[in-house]
Amino acid sequence: MDLNLTGKTALVTGGSKGIGLAIAELFAEEGVNLHLAARDAKGLDEAAAAIRKRYNVSIATHTVDLSSAEGIDRLGQDCKDVDILVNNAGSIPSGPFLEVDRDAWHRAYDLKLFGFIDLTRHIYRAMVARRSGVIVNVIGGAAHNPRPSYIAGAPANAALDAFTIGLGRESQAFGVRVVGVHPGTTATPRQWERLKPIAAQKLGDAERWKELFPPQPFGRPAEPEEVADMVVFVASDRAKWTSGVNFSMTGGV
Repeated sequence: MDLNLTGKTALVTGGSKGIGLAIAELFAEEGVNLHLAARDAKGLDEAAAAIRKRYNVSIATHTVDLSSAEGIDRLGQDCKDVDILVNNAGSIPSGPFLEVDRDAWHRAYDLKLFGFIDLTRHIYRAMVARRSGVIVNVIGGAAHNPRPSYIAGAPANAALDAFTIGLGRESQAFGVRVVGVHPGTTATPRQWERLKPIAAQKLGDAERWKELFPPQPFGRPAEPEEVADMVVFVASDRAKWTSGVNFSMTGGV
C-alpha cells in the first residue's frame, strides 16, 4: 500500500529509542525526511546514523529538553515547516500514589503533558497558516484504564486524550489533522530499565524482566514496530479523513 508520504518531513520527539525510533525508521522506509528530538545527544547520533545506513532520507537531530519552555520554543522555531509532528517524548514514573512525590509528578507533566501541548502550539500555528499538516500524539492506554500502580500516568494521558479530540475537531477546518494513539504495554528500553532491577531482586536474574509483565493480550507485550505501524498509517494520506480521534492499541484490555 502506497502511503503517499515520500518527500514529506516529520518531527519525532523522543526519537532516539523505543517507540520513537521505530516510528522514525518506518517513516524513513516510506521516504520521509526526519527531524529527531531527544535529550540524549549520543543516542540521537546513533539513531540517525543507523537510519542513514538503510534509507536515503535527510535527518536532522535536535538535542533538547522538552520539559523547558526554552527548549520547546527553539525546537518549534527550527521545525515549524514540518508536514508531520509526532509527540512521543515522555516518561511518567510508575508507583502508587503515596510513593510518587510532588516533584516527580511536576517533572513528568512538564515533559509528557505540557511538552506535548506547548510544542503542538508552535507547530499547529504554522500548519494552520499553510492549511496542511498532521499531528499524532502517542499517549498511552492508561488514559482509559487507570491503574493504582501507574497513578501519575493516567491523568496526564486522559488529558492528552481530551486535548487530541478537542483540537482535532477544530483543526479539520484548517486542513490539519490531529490524531492520538494509545499504546498498551510495549517492550521498550524504558520497560527494561524499569523492570530489570526488580527482576534481579525478586527473581534473581535481571534478564527475566519480561516475566514481571502482567498477563498480556496475545501472550506478550506489543513491539515498538507495531505501534509505529499505526502511527505512520494515521499520519498518511490513507487516513486523510481522520481527525479528533484516539486509537487504542491495548489489545482489548
